Parts: sequence; structure tokens; C-alpha cells
Amino acid sequence: MNSARSGGSLRNLRLSNSLHVLDLVVSQGPMHRAEMARRLGISRTTITTITRELMERGVLVELSERVEGGDEVDGRAGDQLAFSPDAGWIAGMSQVLDRICVRITDLMGNEVASAEAAIGAKDDWQLRAEAAVYLLDRALKEGGGDRDDLLGVGIGLPGQINPVDGIVHGALADQPWHGINARQEMNRRLGVPVFIDNNVRLEAIAEAKWGAGQGIRDLMYVSMSSGIAAGFLFGGELYRGSGGGAGELGHTSIDVNGPACRCGNHGCLVLFAGTPAILNRLAATLGPDATMDDVLAANAAGDRSVQNVLSEAGSVVGRLLASMCNLLNPQRIVVGGQTSLAGAVVLDPLRESINRYALTPSAALEVVVSDLGGGPEAGAAGGAAMALSMLTTSPEMFSRLVDRPAAGSLGV
Repeated sequence: MNSARSGGSLRNLRLSNSLHVLDLVVSQGPMHRAEMARRLGISRTTITTITRELMERGVLVELSERVEGGDEVDGRAGDQLAFSPDAGWIAGMSQVLDRICVRITDLMGNEVASAEAAIGAKDDWQLRAEAAVYLLDRALKEGGGDRDDLLGVGIGLPGQINPVDGIVHGALADQPWHGINARQEMNRRLGVPVFIDNNVRLEAIAEAKWGAGQGIRDLMYVSMSSGIAAGFLFGGELYRGSGGGAGELGHTSIDVNGPACRCGNHGCLVLFAGTPAILNRLAATLGPDATMDDVLAANAAGDRSVQNVLSEAGSVVGRLLASMCNLLNPQRIVVGGQTSLAGAVVLDPLRESINRYALTPSAALEVVVSDLGGGPEAGAAGGAAMALSMLTTSPEMFSRLVDRPAAGSLGV
């Protein structure tokens, strides 16, 4: 009995150490065995045993050349370990009002394939789900694979989403996914592990991992588009709020005597700085059928009326962000979304408002434009990053990793 118990403990310890090794590669990238041993506080012999098993099962490979960003120990880089390109794929997906974007990557974050498609602004959630599945399968085919190659999918949707239950909540009952258990519905259609979060939070994750938020521990990402929302990382960790509702800047009232908003409040920020508000103010100048692409083109051509409206939008958003800075004291604010593509005409007055109204000294706070542009492309990248972060905490994802034909079983 003692022997069996000891054997069971040994197998559990080996599994635990394997998970820790994989966690390091997920979070830090290619790594030398000696560095793994140092960070995990276990012997080099144990690391060698664990990594040999993972290599035999096709999960890890030894790199012949040093990868930028990987560690280097004693000048040796040839035996850095990384995920095998054949270990499996991760998919990210993001839906906004009129578009769906998909990105498929390997476990090192290298893009395998991507796809996007337009959807109708009034399409219901069933049509959106079917379109998303079709788009994902198309991207998988273009990448030379199928759903059996997928370990997990991270999906971003508008709304207040608590990842614990996967249900899309919020005050705007006319949103297509409102009240739907999106995780359950997409999991049923795809047959792979699915993780759901707010689309702007996924854009924030993407900026932190690959964009203008890299290396920033306390980050605020703000999306200025048809809606206005934020994603927060505190101490490097994503903040969602108690029920997944953090970041709804657009429905913060900035004028209680202002116009009524469909959320039930008055004077919401989105009524002054969302793209529908911008287009409405410019209807007399650009025409009632103008789009934000038309606004951006007119701005680039030097249209003063357009520049004035965009400047006012940046200024009013900046005033609210100044209050957010007083509450949260971020190190950097990254601004993305379609309106941010107008550049300095929006960003300069936004910065000026923050500098004027925030208590934080301006020198201690950076306000920069997104490196990724924001929008569903960035959200899809963030979805892939979110799913990858679940690799060792989701039993189903981990099982798909180690039980793939190319990987076999960990034997623990």
C-alpha cells in the first residue's frame, strides 16, 4: 500500500513539474534547461527527465538557433526548448457589430492563418455563431489543418461577460448575444475548449503581449469606436470586475442633463464621442451615408470641420480618462479603435485633457496610440493569447495537447 501511494505521489509530482515547465514556456518563451531548473527550484536532473519525455511525445523541441527574447545561460543557446510547431494550434476570434476576425497560431504565437468577414449589423446571435464557425474552418483549411489540430479557442464578444459562466450580460438588451451562454453555444458547435471574454479586454491582452503595452504592469487600454470601452491590467493581471463588467466607459454619464441613452442613463460618453455621434455631427458636411472611413479620409485631407469634431471627441474622452487616472493611476494608456486612426487630431486633445485634469504628474503617465490598431484583428490576437494562457489550467486543453497522435501520452 505504501508503495502504491508512493508511486501515485511520484506520478503526481512528475505531472506537476511537467505543467510548471510548460507554464514557463507559455509565459517566457524558449528557455534553457538550466534556467528552468533555477526558476522552478528543482534539480537539473529532474528537468532533463521531464523535458526529455515532453520532447519524445512531440510537445517540446530543441532549437538549433537562439530565438530573440529567449534566455541564454552560460553562452549556450543551442539547447533552448520551445513548443514544437506540430504540438497543436490555438485560435482567437473577435466579433464586433459588423465584422468577425479569426487568427490561428501555433503554441509559440506564430501565425498559421487568419481570416475575416463582414456580418450584418442586425444579424442575430445564431447567424453570427454560424458565420464564426464557417470562418474558423476556412482559416484552418487554409493553414493546412482542421479542428483536430485545435487545442482551444478564445472568443471576444461585445458586452459584460463573466468568464466563469460564459453568459453575455449588460444593460443593452438589443445586443445580439445578450442573455446567451456564448461559451456553451460555441463549445457545442466547435467541439473544442472555448473561452469567452469581452472583445475590448482581449484587445488589451494583445497590446500587453505584442503591442504598445509590452512590459507595462499597470496598463489601461481604451478603444474608441462605435462604443467606448477599456481593458485594465493591474500588476500584469487582467482585471474583469466582480461580474465581468469592468471597462464600460461609454456608458459613464458625463452630463446628467444630457440626451437620453438607450442604456437608460443620460449624457453617456458614447453619445458624445462614439462613431455614431461623430457621424451624426458630420452628416451635414459629409452626407448622411458617410462612414468612419470617409471621416478618416476627410481628416487626412485637412477638412477643418472634421478635425474639429474629432478633436472634441478626443478632448471629452480625455476628461473622463483623467478621472480614471485619479482612481487607478495607470503607468500607460494605450488608445486604439477606429477613431484613434485619425492620429494626432484625436490623441493630442485627449492628452491635453488628461494633463489638465489628472492629479498624476504628466511625466509619470504615457498616453500612446495602439501598435495593433485595435478592433477585431487585435481582439482575435488577444483571444489566441487568452486561450494559450489556459493551456495548463484547462484539463481538456492539456489532454488534447498530450494525447494528440504526434504527442502521445505523458505516461503519468
